[in-house]
Amino acid sequence: MLRITKDSPVLFLTFVTNCRLPVFRSDRLKAIAASAFAEAAISGQFKLFAYVIMADHVHVICSNDRTPSDTLRFLKGISAKRIIDHLKERGFDSSLRKLRNRKRGKKQSHSLWQHHSNTFFITTEFSFMQKLNYIHLNPVKEGLTALPSEYRYSSARIWQRKPFPDEPIQIEIDLIEWSKR
Repeated sequence: MLRITKDSPVLFLTFVTNCRLPVFRSDRLKAIAASAFAEAAISGQFKLFAYVIMADHVHVICSNDRTPSDTLRFLKGISAKRIIDHLKERGFDSSLRKLRNRKRGKKQSHSLWQHHSNTFFITTEFSFMQKLNYIHLNPVKEGLTALPSEYRYSSARIWQRKPFPDEPIQIEIDLIEWSKR
């Protein structure tokens, strides 16, 4: 069990697509990203507590078992590989051109994510709930759905204890130990 405190914070991560390209407009690419994030959590040995995948950015709340840069390396690295491989296999040349890495000397020729990501340490239950609500309201604010639970690529349904049988990502809400109030 994890108790959210100053000594054991959880991470609120935001990462944005390169040039804010709306890479995740299609459900297929969102599904690939969701699968990659689940794989990253297993490979990186951290827990996912909440997420939303928007057209050009992702928000994640996860355990702080690794350094933030390591956690981001797993999330961004695995998802970038899966998405770029999919685009190459399907011949999405115009999308790949937009994601082309313009810096010389780089090993990879394409860059899905912006280099800089936002990392925030959540140290209180109150702050956790603020970030959780912010994440889940993203699709509503963008006009994609009327209710957070209607957006497929979000953990909102799981937090409402009404998950779909085929949730894109299984998250670990029962591992958080809440203080008694």
